[in-house]
Amino acid sequence: MTIQDLKNKNLLLFEAISGSRAFGLATETSDTDIRGVYYLPKEDFFGLNYIPQISNETNDITYYEIGRFVELLQKNNPNILEVLASPEDCILYKHPLMDLLKPEDFLSKLCKDTFAGYAVSQIKKAKGLNKKILNPMDKERKSILDFCFILEEQDSVSLKKWLLAKRKVQEKCGLTGIDHTKGMFALFYDDSQTLGYKGIIQHEEANQVSVSSVPKDEKPEAYLFCNLDAYSTYCKDYREYWKWVEERNEDRYNVNKTHGQNYDSKNMMHTIRLLQSCEQIFKTKSLQIQVENREELLDIKAGNWSYESVLQKAEALIQSIESQYIESNLPDFPDLEKTTKILIEIREKLYA
Repeated sequence: MTIQDLKNKNLLLFEAISGSRAFGLATETSDTDIRGVYYLPKEDFFGLNYIPQISNETNDITYYEIGRFVELLQKNNPNILEVLASPEDCILYKHPLMDLLKPEDFLSKLCKDTFAGYAVSQIKKAKGLNKKILNPMDKERKSILDFCFILEEQDSVSLKKWLLAKRKVQEKCGLTGIDHTKGMFALFYDDSQTLGYKGIIQHEEANQVSVSSVPKDEKPEAYLFCNLDAYSTYCKDYREYWKWVEERNEDRYNVNKTHGQNYDSKNMMHTIRLLQSCEQIFKTKSLQIQVENREELLDIKAGNWSYESVLQKAEALIQSIESQYIESNLPDFPDLEKTTKILIEIREKLYA
């Protein structure tokens, strides 16, 4: 079933402009997002063709089946609560039965986890992005050899420097483990390559050093330390960094790079907005999604705030939410029995 099918068959219950335009944060370049609610024909709902959600290719137009919509409301999903609280001037169509669903029947203390919890996860994500922007990684991947060091008296030198200085190659080396130590090896060298040493690594992609069988009368050339923990951390950071490069939105990244604040300014603007919404829920027991500080939020989006200033504002809002949460008389969870009965009533009238 497609979005056009919903409209042709008159299955829509609700349709509204959402996102930045609903929040009062739209600019000339803002997209127009649409969110809505539909119901399925009786034979599909009772049969095997239940479809919980229908979207276009870019996901900027999404409709939820009424049951799925109520389920997400009961979970205090921020995006879905905001759809239900759409300003009148953003509502394109509303079936009279949708008046039975009221935000105040769903708002609960669970919003601290869904609104503020999500915002905190985005702050952590922003910190990770800040780290990636400030610490770019070379495309050429390091090998485990870059994490090996030769002990020299009370100091150490990188294995690669030591090999170069000694005019040796890693392929002619043999390592043996040293009892009761982690990452320590005795290094032997076979210039004639007659002893069958395996080398320090057998190929560039190796994740650990190789050990060899060494004759008992051979004397070590040096002692080597391999920092496997640091190598493991590097591999994880390398994968995450280049996955981020591959998947990042280049337009947004270039905007962030241009303003030089080293964080995703659009994402942090919406993080602050979410925290403000959460604070408002506990203060007023209601949800009004149009912001009152448009210029301040757009200033954050433009990158006119330092990374530290945005974090300070976020932390102040989180502290306020914690205080309001303790004093709030909102229920711990939405009344599932009451709101499920409302859903049943809507379905009964639709399928009567």
